Amino acid sequence: MTTTSGSNLGAIIRTWCDRIPPSAAGLPTTSGRRATGLRREELADLAGMSVDYVVRLEQGRATAPSASMVASLARALQLSTAERDHLYRLAQLAPPANGMISDHLPPGVQRVLARLGDVPVALFAADWQLVWWNRGWAALLGAPSASPARLRNFARDRFPVDDGPARLVRWPVAEADREAADAAVVSDLRRATGRYPRGKRLARLIRDLSENTRFARLWATGEVTAHREDAKTIDHPTVGRVTLDCDILTDGDLDLKTVIMTAAPGGEDETRLRLTAIAGQSATTPG
Repeated sequence: MTTTSGSNLGAIIRTWCDRIPPSAAGLPTTSGRRATGLRREELADLAGMSVDYVVRLEQGRATAPSASMVASLARALQLSTAERDHLYRLAQLAPPANGMISDHLPPGVQRVLARLGDVPVALFAADWQLVWWNRGWAALLGAPSASPARLRNFARDRFPVDDGPARLVRWPVAEADREAADAAVVSDLRRATGRYPRGKRLARLIRDLSENTRFARLWATGEVTAHREDAKTIDHPTVGRVTLDCDILTDGDLDLKTVIMTAAPGGEDETRLRLTAIAGQSATTPG
């Protein structure tokens, strides 16, 4: 026997799935497809959960998803802020409070990202927590899905507090000025502490990173700036060395950071970037 809230949760998930064409989610549209919206396996892929769990949600047998699962569903279903909050309440959870760091992707942002195709793109929250990535990003730098969600943080990769492997970037990456790039990340985090003084995840991140001596030294300078990038050289295991421009676009309201990797047109780097997408087609899934 299912609860009313569980039944409502499953019904609204099915309704929201039906309204999203595959193209809006960056998925290919195949001939002979009968479903106009997202299939269960596509929603599961986009939200990072099993198809069986999606089925149990739809049938009202799973009535208490975690906050992280609800956040993933909200992104995959391209919900507005009001719809996201409704989903949280149906899952018997409190919606994210104002003044906290948001991992939510507005539907308009998701539609723009879907139109970028295989251009490597990733979105990060104000604390540099990875929120979303596409197949191009996973093919270029390695799939972040191999790491636990809580560890998918760019700043944790820059300033490790243990000897474990990089959690977001699987291949070696070189920068023209590593010190300047590190300083920019630290000062950007300090700026975030001013905007989100009640952000528990951000406070925990700062405490953890303070164990890294390089981070502690840069944090002590007190600089406050926004993060910017110029170029990165990736030693890709299949196509070799690729040098790309790295641009960061920031949403003024949510502080979402859109990181885009592109190559100068007509050169060897553009060719190698295209080859990474081909090499990674069978092994990558978007976040």
